[in-house]
Amino acid sequence: MEHKAQIQEAIKIQGEVVRKLKSEKASKDQIDEEVAKLLELKAQIGGDDGKHQFVLKTAKGTRDYNPKQMAIRERVFSTIIGCFKRHGAETIDTPVFELKEMLTGKYGEDSKLIYDLKDQGGELLSLRYDLTVPFARYLAMNKITNIKRYHIAKVYRRDNPAMTRGRYREFYQCDFDIAGQYDAMIPDAECLKIVYEILSGLDLGDFRIKVNDRRILDGMFAVCGVPDDKFRTICSTVDKLDKMPWEDVRKEMVNEKGLSEEAADQIGEYVSLQGGMDLAERLLQDQKMSRSKQACAGLSDIKLLFTYLQLFQVTDKVVFDLSLARGLDYYTGIIYEAVLTQAGVAPVSTEAQNGAPAEESVSVGSVAGGGRYDGLVGMFDPKGRKVPCVGVSIGIERIFSIMEQKTEASAEKVRTTEVQVMVASAQKNLLEERLQLVTELWNAGIKAEVMYKKNPKLLSQLQHCEESGIPLVAILGEQELKDGVVKLRVVASREEVDVSRAALIEEIRRRTSEA
Repeated sequence: MEHKAQIQEAIKIQGEVVRKLKSEKASKDQIDEEVAKLLELKAQIGGDDGKHQFVLKTAKGTRDYNPKQMAIRERVFSTIIGCFKRHGAETIDTPVFELKEMLTGKYGEDSKLIYDLKDQGGELLSLRYDLTVPFARYLAMNKITNIKRYHIAKVYRRDNPAMTRGRYREFYQCDFDIAGQYDAMIPDAECLKIVYEILSGLDLGDFRIKVNDRRILDGMFAVCGVPDDKFRTICSTVDKLDKMPWEDVRKEMVNEKGLSEEAADQIGEYVSLQGGMDLAERLLQDQKMSRSKQACAGLSDIKLLFTYLQLFQVTDKVVFDLSLARGLDYYTGIIYEAVLTQAGVAPVSTEAQNGAPAEESVSVGSVAGGGRYDGLVGMFDPKGRKVPCVGVSIGIERIFSIMEQKTEASAEKVRTTEVQVMVASAQKNLLEERLQLVTELWNAGIKAEVMYKKNPKLLSQLQHCEESGIPLVAILGEQELKDGVVKLRVVASREEVDVSRAALIEEIRRRTSEA
C-alpha cells in the first residue's frame, strides 16, 4: 500500500508538471515526453482489478500513420518512384540490421546515434543508419561494378527526436545512386536533376540546391592552417552552419576543437561565399586556394558540373555554397543539399556570383542531400577494389510533414481508398445478386465494394459513397434484374443511367478514366 501511495504522489507531481508546461505553451515534443512519463506512472498502479495497464503510446521518436496520412504518403512515394524509374533505376532491398562493424566509423561524429542490438547468437548487430553503407556492402559482396539503383526503406537513428519538424528515430529514406566508372560530373549532374524534378513535382514551394565539393573543403582547411588530423572534426562543425550562426560555429572550432583563431577567421572568409560557375573561376585564381591541388581539382569539377546543369535546365535553383559541408565521413567529392525556402529563391544574382553574400532567404530545412563517395565500396572489398559512386537521398519525413500541413491548410478532401464503384441494392433480399455483380467487377479488375449487410438501406449506401469519395454506384433492383440492366449513378451529379449488364464493365472503365 505504501508503494502505491508513493506512485499516486508521483502521479500528482507529474500531473502538475504537464499542466504547467501546457499553460506555458511549451513545445509539443516537451509536453509529449512529460505526458508519456505520467502515463507510465499511471500504468504502474494498474486498473481497478489490479491488472497491469498498458501505456498506450508509440515508442519515442516513432509514430503511427492513419489512412489519410498514408494516402498522402503514397502520393509522395509515387512521385519519387516515378522520377527514379524515368531515369532508368532498378531497385534492391537489404536487411534492416547489419553487422555492427559494417556501420562503425562511417558516419563521423554521428556514429553515436547508431542503434546497437544485443548479441544475437555470436553476431554483434546494429540497425541500419542509412541506405548508403548497406548499398556499398551489397556492391562489394556481389562484386557489382555498375548499377543505377533506388532503394526506399526504413532507417534508424538514436537521435533526439523533434517530430514536429519531421525528425524521427525510425523513418524512411528514398535513395538513388549511380555506381560505376564514368566521365566526370555526368552522373553527378543527373542526381541534381532528379532532386530538381522531385521537388518541382511535389510542388512544395521554392527550394535551393546547395553544391560544394569535399576536396574544395579539404583544400580550404589546408590553406587556412587546419591540421590534417582535425579536417573531419572541423568539417562536422562547419556542417552546423545551417543551424547555428557563424559566431557559434567559430566558438566551437576554437574552444571545443582547439583550432587557432587565425585559422577559424580565414575559414570564415571562405564559408560566406556563394555563387555559380563565376565563383569557381574566381577561386581558381585565388592566391591561397590555387596553392591546393585538391581544391583546384574540385573547383574545375564544379565548373564542369555547372556546364551540364545548364544543359539539364536546373541552374536557376542551384548555388555553389562554400559553407556546405555534410558531416558524413564517406564523401570524397561533390556534395549537395536541397533546402526549402519560405522566401522566394531568385536565380543566383551577379553579386552572389562575384562572391558577395547572396540574397537572404529563410531556410525551412534540408529535404534532400547526397554526394560522391568513391572510397566506400573499397572499404568492404577484400582486395580494396574501388567502385566510384554518387547518390542522393530524399528526406521523405520532412517532405511528408510539409505535404500534411498543406493538405490541412487547404482543407483538401483526401481519399483513403481507390474504390471506383459501390454495388448497392434498392430493395431487400438482393444480397446474392449484389455479391454476384461485385464478383464480376472484381474479376474484371474493377475496384469495387459492397456493404456487409443483408438488407442495407439505399440511403446509407449512398452516404457511404459520398463520405468515401466513391464516384459511381451500381444499383440493382427487381426491375433492373428483369430488364438485364444496372442503374449506374454518378455520386457527384446524382445523374442516373441504365446500362446493360454486358456493357457495365466498359462503361465503368470509361467513366472512371475520364475522372
